[in-house]
Amino acid sequence: MLTPPLDDPERRALLRLARQSLQAAARGQPPPAVDAAALPPRLLQPGACFVTLTVHDGLRGCIGGLEPQAALYLEVQQRAAQAARHDYRFPPVAPDELPQIEVEVSVLTPPQPLPYASPDDLLARLQPGVDGVILRYGQHRATFLPQVWERAPEPAVFLSMLCDKLGARRDLWRRERIEVQTYRVEMFTEADYAEEAAGGAPVSDGAA
Repeated sequence: MLTPPLDDPERRALLRLARQSLQAAARGQPPPAVDAAALPPRLLQPGACFVTLTVHDGLRGCIGGLEPQAALYLEVQQRAAQAARHDYRFPPVAPDELPQIEVEVSVLTPPQPLPYASPDDLLARLQPGVDGVILRYGQHRATFLPQVWERAPEPAVFLSMLCDKLGARRDLWRRERIEVQTYRVEMFTEADYAEEAAGGAPVSDGAA
């Protein structure tokens, strides 16, 4: 996540890029070319993000990265296409689904280690609704965005679900010492900017 937070033109630009990439991916095409020089400068900085696709508040795809591999605008393009085509939990998005899909972008802060002395101390240190959480055990790693707290507001349940995602026993966080990291996100959706993000007309002030 960038500091200070992204402004409205920057958010609209990213949502537009995500939508265009989603549309292309649903038709089996690569993300469209972008004139990077026309984008707000901060979108050219490296940034990690997740792109989430929903239909009537139900998950339709979500893929992202915890560390930036490219400029933020490129990360958003790539993650939108991957969420449409390569989330193993869902079939690829078809063109006729596009009108029902809403795009959500989450821009991440760099993950930070969360030290803790005991399982109960870990529960006390987590901030529900605020922290994104990464669990690392051996060579395996799994994360939940802060949005998942809406489905699992109790830290113990949240951690158990995350252990399940990790492919481990749900009580692993109580039984063994595991590495925990946290991060924050700046999240925004097409619903926040419905008129600008839903169509194909250009957005002013540097948005692609």
